[in-house]
Amino acid sequence: MAETITMPKLGFDMAEGVLVRWVVPLGGQVNRGEVLAEIETDKATVEVESSHSGTILQYLVTEGDIVPINAPIAIVGEKGEDISDLPAGESAAPKKEAASEPVAAPEQAQPTPAGMEEPSTDGASLPEGVRASPVARNIAREKGIDLAKVKGTGPLGRIVKKDVESYVAAPAAAPAPTFAPAPAFVAPTREDTTIPLTKLRQVIGRRMTESKQYFPHFYVSYEYNLDKLMAVREQANAALADLGVKLSVNDFIIKAAALTLHDFPNLNASLGDNEIVRHGHFNIGVAVAVEGGLTTVVVHDADQKTLGQISVEVKAMAGRAREGKVKPDDMDGSTFTTSNLGMYGVDDFIAIINPPEAAILAIGGAAQVPVVKDGQLAIGWRMRATIAADHRVTDGAEAAKFMQALARYLEEPLRLMV
Repeated sequence: MAETITMPKLGFDMAEGVLVRWVVPLGGQVNRGEVLAEIETDKATVEVESSHSGTILQYLVTEGDIVPINAPIAIVGEKGEDISDLPAGESAAPKKEAASEPVAAPEQAQPTPAGMEEPSTDGASLPEGVRASPVARNIAREKGIDLAKVKGTGPLGRIVKKDVESYVAAPAAAPAPTFAPAPAFVAPTREDTTIPLTKLRQVIGRRMTESKQYFPHFYVSYEYNLDKLMAVREQANAALADLGVKLSVNDFIIKAAALTLHDFPNLNASLGDNEIVRHGHFNIGVAVAVEGGLTTVVVHDADQKTLGQISVEVKAMAGRAREGKVKPDDMDGSTFTTSNLGMYGVDDFIAIINPPEAAILAIGGAAQVPVVKDGQLAIGWRMRATIAADHRVTDGAEAAKFMQALARYLEEPLRLMV
């Protein structure tokens, strides 16, 4: 039986997305869970998996279309099956001006070999009239490059990251020779540069403004003794070296935060309409720096996973985020977020709550510093962290107790391994 696949909601604040590319050709076979398409949202390019198995009978949108969430995008069924009775099959692909009435898409064209001229296409159906990957667009916006001047080497002449980088690296035309003497010791004039805000920067600005405006933040800081944790981490990494797994301090923090939240449900919560929603899962969001901004990947049920599993998952998701190819599950469902700037040499900082969550943990770097042990000056590993919490959901005493309880796991790390 034929099934209609709709545009998924990839994040609680997503309203629409750009269908960047169909991965499976029209008439091709797809299994449930396999990647069907790439969707560009405000935050990243996401690989969307098919919710059904079968043959691609019809595409209801074309590459470059802006599609609202829950709108039909494709029909999957048995080869040769009659789909005329399906409501989605009666209308055509959404246009740019009205993305709510799907129409039948033309048969997907085969990719043009690199270097060949792109087939004629309606430029208005593509963002900015140019076929380019989201990463290439972001780089072009940041550097003020007109994509129309860049030669694409991807499928159908699509401009990819390396094309923009090659354009930037190309030597500029040599200036005409001049024999006029240059004035001595004159500093070069620097012009102002205007860079349009990317979608990612716009959504970060909007969400963080809303968070600071409507969430009454308060902050509690705590310093942790990491002497034992650093020793255990060193031993664990030596034992896991053959498996290619290397634990970071952040992996310990993610697991410790998830376990500590069991006793502090108000911090693993969000505010609804006149009610506090305490989440049953402990899904820890991890802030990841990407080109042109910041995104969050999610370790689902972090309290039930080993440190090794957490390490592998975070590295894989962070890698996909930086490549602009995250999966829907990578970004969805966080109940508490961590943000770590320790790798940049930051001692401590405060973070803005990630709506609709009730709290976020900002983590500084672990460093060897002078400490007093048994009345004697010594060297010890210390790390500072600060929790920002929503005063509508929790209070200072509860947040302080959470930070204190977190020390049980960070300062006695063997608790995280049993």
